[in-house]
Amino acid sequence: MGNSAGKKKRMLLLFAIAALLGGGIYLAGTNAFKLAYAYFLYKTEKPAPVMQPVPPRTSPVKTDEKQQLYTAVPKIGENMGELFIPKLKASLPIYHGTDEDELERGVGHYAGSVLPGEKDNSVLAGHRDTVFRRLGEVGKKDLLIVKTKAGTFTYKVRKVRIVDADDRTVIVPKPKATLTVSTCYPFRFIGPAPKRYVLVADLIGSQIKK
Repeated sequence: MGNSAGKKKRMLLLFAIAALLGGGIYLAGTNAFKLAYAYFLYKTEKPAPVMQPVPPRTSPVKTDEKQQLYTAVPKIGENMGELFIPKLKASLPIYHGTDEDELERGVGHYAGSVLPGEKDNSVLAGHRDTVFRRLGEVGKKDLLIVKTKAGTFTYKVRKVRIVDADDRTVIVPKPKATLTVSTCYPFRFIGPAPKRYVLVADLIGSQIKK
């Protein structure tokens, strides 16, 4: 009887050990499979597309179906016209682009905006200590005249804005032909200025070259 009971206990113990080992192997195998499958998905999953900045336009914008002011967009750094400010009796060259190379030579035209005279927002910028040192004297109802190879375009200032240096509303699209002129502010600030002085002007007259 004693030997028989002992054998049964040993058999039960061995069975329990085998069951535990089998269960452990099963769980380990299952987890290993899940990890391997997850790694496979990670390696084969396509990465999310990276948003790219909007490049400068390379083709002119049609103002309507019957009229196209420009046959081509100027190259970066190209002299594309002049800005005349009657209030200041100042005539300033305009270069396509707003990098330091262009701004050192004159007024820069933001390459992502339309060309002067076209419907939408044409954006110009310049240094407050060079071409736009007196821009603070220009305000509402003053005129801004832009001459390009397409013609002469007269704008009247509708609004004066003071915005933060990183304010992107300066370059947003407009529903009609608009000229936005921007420079650093305050004008006598020493060092990188924290604000921008912005003139927003509406197109009131055009003399198109034929």
